[in-house]
Amino acid sequence: MKITLKDGSVKEYSEPKSIYEIAKDISEGLARTACAGELNGEIADLRTEISKDASLNIITAGEEEGLKVIRHTAAHVMAEAVKRLFPNAKVTIGPAIADGFYYDFDAEPFSREDLDKIEAEMKKIIKEGHEIKRFTLPKEEAIAFMKEKDEPFKVELIEELPEDAVISFYDQGGFTDLCAGPHLMNTKGIKAYKLISSSMAYWRGDSEKARLQRIYGTAFYKKDELKEHLERLEDAKRRDHNKLGREMGIFTTVDVIGQGLPLFTPKGTKMIMKLQRWIEDLEEKEWGYVRTRTPLMAKSDLYKLSGHWDHYKDGMFVLGDEDTDKEVFALRPMTCPFQYYVYKNEQHSYRDLPYRMGETSTLFRSEDSGEMHGLTRVRQFTISEGHLIVRPDQMVEEFKGCLALAKYCLKTLGVEEDVTYHLSKWDPDNREKYIGEPQVWEETEQHMRDILNELEIDFVEDVGEAAFYGPKVDINARNVYGKDDTMITIQWDALLAEQFDMYYIDQNGEKVRPYIIHRTSLGCYERTLAWLIEKYAGKFPTWLCAEQVRVLPISEKYESYAKSVKEELVRNGIDATTDNRSEKIGFKIREARLDKLPYMLVVGQKEEEEGAVSVRSRFAGDEGSRPLQEFIDAIKKEIDSKEIRKEEISQEKKS
Repeated sequence: MKITLKDGSVKEYSEPKSIYEIAKDISEGLARTACAGELNGEIADLRTEISKDASLNIITAGEEEGLKVIRHTAAHVMAEAVKRLFPNAKVTIGPAIADGFYYDFDAEPFSREDLDKIEAEMKKIIKEGHEIKRFTLPKEEAIAFMKEKDEPFKVELIEELPEDAVISFYDQGGFTDLCAGPHLMNTKGIKAYKLISSSMAYWRGDSEKARLQRIYGTAFYKKDELKEHLERLEDAKRRDHNKLGREMGIFTTVDVIGQGLPLFTPKGTKMIMKLQRWIEDLEEKEWGYVRTRTPLMAKSDLYKLSGHWDHYKDGMFVLGDEDTDKEVFALRPMTCPFQYYVYKNEQHSYRDLPYRMGETSTLFRSEDSGEMHGLTRVRQFTISEGHLIVRPDQMVEEFKGCLALAKYCLKTLGVEEDVTYHLSKWDPDNREKYIGEPQVWEETEQHMRDILNELEIDFVEDVGEAAFYGPKVDINARNVYGKDDTMITIQWDALLAEQFDMYYIDQNGEKVRPYIIHRTSLGCYERTLAWLIEKYAGKFPTWLCAEQVRVLPISEKYESYAKSVKEELVRNGIDATTDNRSEKIGFKIREARLDKLPYMLVVGQKEEEEGAVSVRSRFAGDEGSRPLQEFIDAIKKEIDSKEIRKEEISQEKKS
């Protein structure tokens, strides 16, 4: 048989060979780093035997797929360690994931001390160097095998497989786990690992099923790679908005109010107000939007008409019972049907379009309690929502305009390079989830694909992520823990105008259905604030800070001058405060630094005599004495232009 390798060279063998044997034949070094094979384009276990002509690429530990195999094997080693230390624990599933792996157990909660013990036991297992062997069983024998081991979760998984399935297991010196693989050849292949944390999880993600204990870990081929990863995790903890935002006094949550319902302090409220006013002025004055204000709830009739009642009811807060109440209401999870009736309030001609409506919309969604996290997943949130009613011939250019507005907002916030673009498509194999005909979906998706390509925007396509009424472009950002959050969405809708009997009068006096663009310019204000907290580690651009300047008198003698300086700053639209505490000036400066303020103005006798201020900033430290008006002119320019001082980012990267 002929085996064609990645470089085009060919190996010939007269008898069947496993992928591992071929790797060893190529070189001992390759065999030592081999984790899996890519056999005829498919990932395969090293133990896979090849008996006919094939193409083969040996996947090593330095590749992403190889790292997945290392992490998957580490998950099995961790499961064995748990079973050794906690014999009554029941194993469930343990996959490799981005940046690591996890394994879920039916067990008592694990403490940090437990994780340390499990790590130590893993070290013993790895040192024992057990060969990892693969074997298969027919379904009935597999069920009996796992019943004998008293692993009910594994039995459940096997029972759901087809009757003729051949089920694979991996054994590593006595610990055997149900698994499709692939795995390393030996436990000694795990060189560097760390257990990160533990948390509660539900069996198969269903809150009605068993509560499990999940252990997260990570593994790398080299110890220095693990060290770098752990340092990144420490930086992530430092930047985590859910921790830092509370420490900085931006927001809080209270149990008696509920999960996903954050309370914003005056500081956090001012920051959101600045974002909101910026977006509202931007849309109205520069992008031609009209503002609307619509109710926070509506009768179920509205949502039945829009399709949300059939396709999204489980995600809504419903007020009342259809079986007993004359009228049932629901808090709105979106604004689109409300704005449609603003449009329908007057008759429009083709000359009136595009008709761009913007609204600062407070929405409500019944998220699962296990999904709540800080400001990124909440049950009440506010977005920069908008709907554009357009003629079909205007759709492409208006869609481009929505993308341009989104990119402008991202650039202004300094996060344009931190996002990825996704074309979220329908799933033709799940027709019940969507309305409309396949041809409409395919044509619409192609229009959006063409727009993204024309604008030279790199994007990926995600099947099954479209809204039930149309495809969309999702602009995602990755949080400090590597999870993608959707920040901005732009949706193409060629269907709902029909359901709401929306039309415009064309040049021939005929009624014509418009198209609709659903979009956000900035997205959810809560999620955006969380993103910015993590991006800047709390050191926000000056324009966005709730407190931009703090005036620090060096003693009580200069409090009057400090007050006059602060008042002059406020008159010029600058958010300023005065620190009149009876503390030494060094202490006040340190406090201001800890509060991550952009500017401190120290004032004493010299400054009062000269009408000046001694400027200290987090960008350049001591900037020296300047006339007060000169400082005001400079900071107003910085605020008005929404400048992001380069020192701000470079210093943050150094810290």
